Amino acid sequence: MIRPETLNFLKELIENNDRNWFAAHKDEYEAAKADVLHFISLLIPLLATVDPAFPKDSLPKKHLLRIYRDIRFSKDKRPYKNNFGIYFSVIGKNGNEPGYYINLAPGNCFFAAGYWMPGAEDLKKIREEIDYNQDEFLEIINNDGFKSLFKLDETDSLKKAPKGYPTNHPLIDVLKLKSLTAIYPIADKDFFKADITEKIHEAFKQIYPFMLFLRTAIAS
Repeated sequence: MIRPETLNFLKELIENNDRNWFAAHKDEYEAAKADVLHFISLLIPLLATVDPAFPKDSLPKKHLLRIYRDIRFSKDKRPYKNNFGIYFSVIGKNGNEPGYYINLAPGNCFFAAGYWMPGAEDLKKIREEIDYNQDEFLEIINNDGFKSLFKLDETDSLKKAPKGYPTNHPLIDVLKLKSLTAIYPIADKDFFKADITEKIHEAFKQIYPFMLFLRTAIAS
C-alpha cells in the first residue's frame, strides 16, 4: 500500500513547485520516494507471475520515473512533476515498447497499460494486426474481466481514417488511435488499503492478453 503522507507530499509540492521549497522538504520527498519504491518491490513479483517476459529480479529503482522535469525546451519552468510515475516494461524504464504504468497523483491515480505513442513502423504493424485479427482483438477488449477494469483511451486519435483503411471499417475508431493504451482509474484512497496489491495483480492478469497482442504485432 501507499502511505497517505506520500500523496500529501505531492499535494504540497503542487502548491509549492520551486527549488527552495523542495530543498526545505527534501526529507519528506525521500520518505515518499522510499514508500513508492517499497510499493514497487511488492508489485515486481506479482507482475512476474503474470508476464513471463518480465524479470522477477528487476530492481525497483529501475521502474520509478524521475520527479525532476526537463524544462530545457519547455515554456513551463516548474522544476518538478506533480506525480510519482511507475513504469514496467520488459526492456526496462523508458523502453520503446508496450508497458505497464501506474500514476500516483492527488485526484488522478490510475493504472494504464499498452503502447503509448509508438513509432510509425510499430503503429503500422499494430493496425495491420488489428485488421488481420479482428475477432481476436475484439475478444480481448470485450472480455468481461478486461471491461470490468479497463477502457481503451481514445483521447488521441486521427481525424481521418489512416491510409489504406476504409472509413466504414468495423474497427475504424481503434485504427485511428495514435496510441494503444487502456486505462483503469483507481481512487486515491484505494492505494492506502492493504488489498491494493491484489487489485494491481488482478489488473496485470486482465491486461496481459492485450499486451501480448501488441507485442506479437510489433514482432511480426
